[in-house]
Amino acid sequence: MNLSYFISQRISKGQKEGFSSIIHKIAIASIAIGLAASIVSFLIMKGFQETVKNKIYSFSGHIIVTKFSMNNSPEEQPMDYDIDLYKSQHQLPLISHVQEYAHKVGVVKTDDEVLGVVIKGVGKSFDTESFRQNLIQGEFIQFPDSGYANQVVLSKTIANTLKTNVGDDVVVHFFQNPPRFRKLKVVGIYETNLSEYFDSKVIIGDIRMIQRLNNWADSVAGGLEVFVKDPEQVDAAAESIGEMMDYDLNIERVSDRYIQIFEWLHLLSRQVNILLGIILTVVCVNMISIVLILVMERTQMIGMLKAVGASNGLVRSIFVYNGVALILKGLLLGNLLGLGLCFIQYKFKLITLNPRDYYMEFVPISWHWDIVLMLNLVILLIVTLVLLLPTMAIASINPIRSIKFD
Repeated sequence: MNLSYFISQRISKGQKEGFSSIIHKIAIASIAIGLAASIVSFLIMKGFQETVKNKIYSFSGHIIVTKFSMNNSPEEQPMDYDIDLYKSQHQLPLISHVQEYAHKVGVVKTDDEVLGVVIKGVGKSFDTESFRQNLIQGEFIQFPDSGYANQVVLSKTIANTLKTNVGDDVVVHFFQNPPRFRKLKVVGIYETNLSEYFDSKVIIGDIRMIQRLNNWADSVAGGLEVFVKDPEQVDAAAESIGEMMDYDLNIERVSDRYIQIFEWLHLLSRQVNILLGIILTVVCVNMISIVLILVMERTQMIGMLKAVGASNGLVRSIFVYNGVALILKGLLLGNLLGLGLCFIQYKFKLITLNPRDYYMEFVPISWHWDIVLMLNLVILLIVTLVLLLPTMAIASINPIRSIKFD
């Protein structure tokens, strides 16, 4: 058996009471609290980022293809969407789905309110499964085989402003030559809490209604929304799409269109990384102090070991083994604490949020076991390396003086 490991084990067994026991508990607690705080922070951050991104992606896809235009109007230039990207979407390895859409500006009028809106026209290809997470009441539009559906899905914000519920009718006026209006039935209400981008102005209708209003052919739309199988490969997907597009078409990443919110989400990652750095610093300082205290407490033992011929390396390894044992106990307790708190929040949603400020009603948890493993390894490696610093004091301990040390 390794001699230094054997001595370390005997020391640990003999320190179940007294001052050393308190020091050990403090070391374990500091590591456990640090790891638990890191796990909770990272899993909440990932949950928050993914929740917001998924809401945006479910509404707009990952990539948008439109016709080049210098116009800043919400209404796009018409494009024939029956292109290779649309027809051969299932043959493209990075693409999961492509759907057509078009926007048209209008005014919704009820008996009491008038509100300017943007109608987003979608068709049978619309990914209702991705959008279902936003649907809080009613159902989605039922598209007929011929003609167009006289149905719309309002946001909760617009429905409250217009004092409208599912089953009510709204009249939408379109300012064009000649002016037109349509009486539409509200069949569903959605909520993304992204009022600045969607909820305050967008209602969803049938794209064929917009085609009729704009005198477009059935194969013409405002653009295409492209969904990517892996959001991490959006750039690669955009590049592959660009190789098969005509030069008059514009490819835009949704993350670029809503760059403010994506930059904000990126800033959250930076803040959590800073928090991890602070936690590591505190844990390392604590471990240095604790090991120095243990060295001071065991000065006589160190002197006796040196007197019988033990090298500085052997004595140092005793305290390193002792410190690593404390770290492993702290990691075990930290995992139980951090993952336990995350599980409770994930299951029962005890901590709520103001959706107007945070775009969601409760603190989200996203399970990323690779991140949990990474945090454990980082804390284990860094704190173990830091243990070497205080053990350097062992080299300066004089055996004769230390044996007389009291």
